[in-house]
Amino acid sequence: MSSSICGDIDAQPHHVVLFPFMSKGHIIPILHLTRLLLHRHLAVTIFTTQANHAIITESLNDTSASILDLPFSHNVPDIPAGIESTEKLPSISLSHSFANATKVMQSDFERALHTLPHVSFMVSDGFLWWTLESASKFNIPRLVLYGMSYYSRSMSRAVATDRLLFGAELDDELITVTPFPWIRVTRNDFEPPFTEPEPKGLKFEVTMKAVRATKNSYGIIFNSFNELEPLFVDFWNRKYIPKAWSVGPLCLAEPPKVRNEAHDNYKPIWVQEILMHESVQGFLSHCGWNSVLESICAGVPILAWPMVAEQPLNARMVVEEIKVGLRVETCNGSVRGFVKWEGLEKMVKELMEEEKGKEVRKKSKEVAQMAKKTMEEAGSSKCTLDLLIDEICGKKT
Repeated sequence: MSSSICGDIDAQPHHVVLFPFMSKGHIIPILHLTRLLLHRHLAVTIFTTQANHAIITESLNDTSASILDLPFSHNVPDIPAGIESTEKLPSISLSHSFANATKVMQSDFERALHTLPHVSFMVSDGFLWWTLESASKFNIPRLVLYGMSYYSRSMSRAVATDRLLFGAELDDELITVTPFPWIRVTRNDFEPPFTEPEPKGLKFEVTMKAVRATKNSYGIIFNSFNELEPLFVDFWNRKYIPKAWSVGPLCLAEPPKVRNEAHDNYKPIWVQEILMHESVQGFLSHCGWNSVLESICAGVPILAWPMVAEQPLNARMVVEEIKVGLRVETCNGSVRGFVKWEGLEKMVKELMEEEKGKEVRKKSKEVAQMAKKTMEEAGSSKCTLDLLIDEICGKKT
């Protein structure tokens, strides 16, 4: 069940449990957070399943982090046997069924917690709402890690609270977001349950379980930085609970790695060797939040082509708010419209050759410098994580 990469957690004064949702895009930020915690002399134990063990080991094999594998039932309704991550699901429509099914791990998770040295706090994914109940049984403060920006979280909460999406007649009709009158969104920027006047069904149930658990947790960790979206950081912490801490961009916690290019299995490192390569002048992106942050840190402007989830909101943020990208045009102008090659060609030329492209390239370089500074000594995200650990552990780091 257990595999320790190296190190002895009994020798550490403070011990942190991390539990990522079983999806690569959710696992990667927690792996980066692991390094930041270890750097602050905290012991770290990561929970996962056997099928997800390798990706964690490969990333952290030079650290003292420990990994504990929990069994995942192969007899879960709607989920084919043997599937333990969202990447393996036959359809993205099953993602909420999969999230709901993770609760089968709760009893094994609690048995494992009982065997561990004292846990100072827990960081678990927002989709793993049931870990709050487990944390409470052991009197462990639970922090939630969401792979979203303050902007997208604030937009989602604002339109839901004020029921803004139900006055528009058309899905692509622009709607002013009441707390932010300069921002206009459409119903197509959102997915169910936000677009449903009377939401119901499993997706809504899972969403509400996550929302309630988050509200009752110790706090939220955002993979963002205050300088990137200061208005939305302030809005969130004034309007909502629990308190949020900005500790990103977490991708900058990954140390440079030397790869042997002569090796048969050599794979270029995405951010360091591809995205940051001097020849790369733009990134055509679906605008998942990890990808947005990676592009920001590389100083590479984004051609935004969102697909699902909160990606349309991320695209609006990139193009309209922080202005480090351009939006790929669809045939009919709809957020969810079809994109033809001519439209894509037009935007590539605009990014590479025209004045608007020059402006976003310049802004991208400026924001990249901000991102790097925030993770350095005396940077805002570095200090925020220090303050969080001081507060929750009652010690100086």
